[in-house]
Amino acid sequence: MTKKNKIHKILKRRVLVLDGATGTELYRRGMPAGVCPEKWCLENPGVIQGIHFDYACAGSDVVYTCTFGANEYKLKQYGQTDVYGINKKLAQLARKAAGPKVLVAGDIGPTGHFVHPFGSLSFEDAVKAFKKQVKGLVAGGVDLFVIETMMDIQEARAALIAVKEEVPAAFVMVTMTFESDGRTLGGTDPVSALIILQSLGADMVGCNCSRGPKGMLEIVKIMKPYATVPLVAKPNAGMPKLIKGKTFFDMDSNRFAELIKSFTTYGVAALGGCCGTTPEHIHKLKKAIARKETVLPKRKAISAISSARKSVVFGESFPLIIVGESINPSGKKALAEDLRSKRFSLLRSLAKEQESNGAQALDVNVAASGVNEAQAMERAIEILSQSFSLPLSIDSADTSVIEKALRLYPGRALINSISAEKQKIDKLLPVAAKYGAMFILLPVTDKGVPQTAQERKKIINSMFKEAQKRGFSKDDILVDGLVMTISSNPLAAIETLKTIKWCKRQFRTKTIVGLSNVSFGLPQRKLINSTFLGLTQNAGLTAAIANPLHVSVKKNKLAENLLLGKDKDATKFVTYFSKRKERKVKLPFRAKLSPKQKVHEAILEGNRETIINYIDEALAVGIAPRSLVQETMIAAITQVGDLFDKKQYFLPQLVASAETMKKGFDHLAPRLKEYRKELGKKTLILLATVEGDIHDIGKNIVALMLRNHGFKVIDLGKDVSAKKIIQSIKQYKPALVGLSALMTTTMVNMPEVIKLAKKEGLRCKFIVGGAVLNQHYARSIGADYAKDGVEAVRVAKKLIINK
Repeated sequence: MTKKNKIHKILKRRVLVLDGATGTELYRRGMPAGVCPEKWCLENPGVIQGIHFDYACAGSDVVYTCTFGANEYKLKQYGQTDVYGINKKLAQLARKAAGPKVLVAGDIGPTGHFVHPFGSLSFEDAVKAFKKQVKGLVAGGVDLFVIETMMDIQEARAALIAVKEEVPAAFVMVTMTFESDGRTLGGTDPVSALIILQSLGADMVGCNCSRGPKGMLEIVKIMKPYATVPLVAKPNAGMPKLIKGKTFFDMDSNRFAELIKSFTTYGVAALGGCCGTTPEHIHKLKKAIARKETVLPKRKAISAISSARKSVVFGESFPLIIVGESINPSGKKALAEDLRSKRFSLLRSLAKEQESNGAQALDVNVAASGVNEAQAMERAIEILSQSFSLPLSIDSADTSVIEKALRLYPGRALINSISAEKQKIDKLLPVAAKYGAMFILLPVTDKGVPQTAQERKKIINSMFKEAQKRGFSKDDILVDGLVMTISSNPLAAIETLKTIKWCKRQFRTKTIVGLSNVSFGLPQRKLINSTFLGLTQNAGLTAAIANPLHVSVKKNKLAENLLLGKDKDATKFVTYFSKRKERKVKLPFRAKLSPKQKVHEAILEGNRETIINYIDEALAVGIAPRSLVQETMIAAITQVGDLFDKKQYFLPQLVASAETMKKGFDHLAPRLKEYRKELGKKTLILLATVEGDIHDIGKNIVALMLRNHGFKVIDLGKDVSAKKIIQSIKQYKPALVGLSALMTTTMVNMPEVIKLAKKEGLRCKFIVGGAVLNQHYARSIGADYAKDGVEAVRVAKKLIINK
């Protein structure tokens, strides 16, 4: 079914022209609000086929099937269960309407849930759901797939894996949607999204929706230097405006085409339109780029790893990368016990210490006696992905643990490591290739550890040839210089330096060492490590697995980067030494914190495992429940909100902290009856997603944050009619009503609710929010505006408590 060759032939000659909006076109052509688009299209096939046909006539090389919401979770909201049949029939309609010369892309959109570890939907359940959709689209005759409008990088990964496992040879485009701050709702930046998705096998990566051409071009510019695949963009026709009760987009086809033609300069090889665009927009776009040649990526691979929120690039023009070594229970009884108890508190502390002291990635090893390594690794990945931004290096001797970790990790990981032992090569190289991981090439064979650089070179060459067969390039590996202790072999350090020099100057690949091995069994280990680090970097070392908490290592790295010209204007060197004293920068361990401080830190870190134990500790020393809530817990969640505002925290951390707060508050609830009564009706808030809209992720987060700040919240759910909202206002008498809408086609139902409330003489205030809204729109309908859960709390306090 795949037409990869045809697509690549077009891309070599010119830009691939995609179609425009489907949703706004359906509403423009008569689809009523509140219905299931997929079901309505099957009942009115002439309308959707007319849209496909018009886009084909306008010049689209690719039209998208009307299956954006045809996954089991979205369809279930409308009582539909035949995922396979609906996708197959809609694909067939598109195939017939588009004609034989136009490609049909099977369209896969979000489920409406965040995927674990960022949400409640399990990763495997998400993959299964997308596979059902893929099977129907294949049966309907699609030529390629598009995964679009993704806000959650883990959900995008699940969809991409689903396609690749069902149809390995499929051509797949993946586009994320970015907020005004340049990140997805889940906090993923454009470069991280690109690195993760292109390494996982996406044939094109880019962005759609949320922004007009100008805003989207900025995202494209950020992506271009790191792209190994062609980029794709589908901007909106400007921004939505409400005119006489209907939503209109403010950019006509001429202006749209004029702005979008510059995208080709920045590596965009596929262009189309999203919300508000029409066949006329695509026709003008086609004419505007008719003579534009594609600027395809020059690089074929990139030495980079990434978490969901931060990427790290290895290379000559980048400073030495420090991979934190502390999360390893070998020789650490306290960490081993922390893992056995499943508390993971010390793991969090070690991660925080390393991140605070300059590590750019974290090596994660959880193998210890009495620990289920597979389960512990999964939980460690969950915690580290939610609460910290650093990319991970997966460190295990068990190939099955590595495989499961790579599947679940919401990023591009580094494998530590793959040796030349036959079993490791046979099992791990295919796994690394499937999940797009980088790996550390360990020049060790079944015969043992080679003692000389000459022996290591032969193994490195041989092993790389095997890796090439799996599609790896030299940019996908870091060669381990193989540091042995000089206490048992005085020439060990020299052989390591020879290996690093050869890799850099002749083999032309990047290197890494486990720094602390060199000084094992000797006094003054930090001095030896620091000196050896300088020698290895001078030999061409790319990265080191080390403890960044050792100030000597940190200082050495900064000085080396300064002297080698890798610290422009000495910015990092001057900043570090102007702010720090000559002492270790070490965070306090939990044991040294007071019970109240432990509760505060647990909420700040989203530590659901220990919050109840810490609350019980606080109660045991006589701290009153009410005091704990008002002085500690609310202060902590307020600080979380401040960090979120400053973009130091992102949605996963906000949700983790909010859920930890809720767990603690629920535990204290029996002791807080009088306190809860005092909150009274004046703090009651009613929430609802308006009629026709089945999206409620944002509203649910708002509800969670409001409850954590002491408000009583009644959530009416999603797709709620104006009549029901008014009835609920009369019944509950809230001080404030919050309305949510994610779609331009449903935001028009908000003013209807507000007008009806005024007509009924109801005096409650309104607050509105949603991806398509802004302050101007809120004011125009007589409401206040909140862009997220943190701002909703602030606005609610202003309107209710501080009035």
